[in-house]
Amino acid sequence: MSEIIKVIVPHTLFDGCKDNYKLFLISMKYKGFVHNTVCKKPVKRLSLNMQKTAVITGGSKGIGLALVKRFLEQGFKVVSVSRSMGELSPLQDQYGSQLVVMFADLSQKQAVLDTAQTILQQIESIDVLINNAGVFLPGAITQESDEDFELQMALNLNASYYLTKRLIPNLAKGGYVFNICSTASEKAYANGSSYCISKHALLGFTKVLRAELMNQGIAVSAVLPGPTLTDSWEGTDLPASRFIQTEAIANTILMAWENRSSMVMEQITLRPMLGDI
Repeated sequence: MSEIIKVIVPHTLFDGCKDNYKLFLISMKYKGFVHNTVCKKPVKRLSLNMQKTAVITGGSKGIGLALVKRFLEQGFKVVSVSRSMGELSPLQDQYGSQLVVMFADLSQKQAVLDTAQTILQQIESIDVLINNAGVFLPGAITQESDEDFELQMALNLNASYYLTKRLIPNLAKGGYVFNICSTASEKAYANGSSYCISKHALLGFTKVLRAELMNQGIAVSAVLPGPTLTDSWEGTDLPASRFIQTEAIANTILMAWENRSSMVMEQITLRPMLGDI
């Protein structure tokens, strides 16, 4: 009768084929002789890079920059898409290849499509997509230019639609899409016509996306910040306490991501403690 006297599992073999194999060295004793046999058992291929990936648009300043910082701190590989380097240089020096910076004018449809194609070629699986790029140009409907309307619709709505649509196939199950809307997505105000229109539309897009992706295990949230201390308020006499801090928004989004297994924050409305300005 054969007797197994030793089983050694030295390592897993990544042989470039469809499957990986665990190698087993089996020593058997039979009629006083020891026989060594190497067996291999297929095991599911493991990713050599288990790092999570976040794609963030408008990541060079403001809310986007705070998001880039926060997700880098959490160990994510971050792809930031913006028109310029902005304030990303120190982060790239600190995090190296963990931060990928892409330049694109997302108000141009072809630039959005080219960006999506590049991301799809370089990243197999996207865990977090944050559509943050946007612009605010004040003006009343009867006074603003058609070009101002078209720019705000292109950047505040169309860019998110075109990019998300093309990245959905690479969103991982358990992934998350955040669209940075605004309290102007719900409450219109004078002299903010095209901005309010574009942000209302972005909220509608987010709600549709939520309904369509929930059965794929992908969460979707609309984030509606009120007045936030960014360059848009440069020169204001109001104290910083009257504004939301960009870091607080980033922390809230990270909290939503971390709790995705048990719930989805479908709409996250954020305002300063003393309310809107």
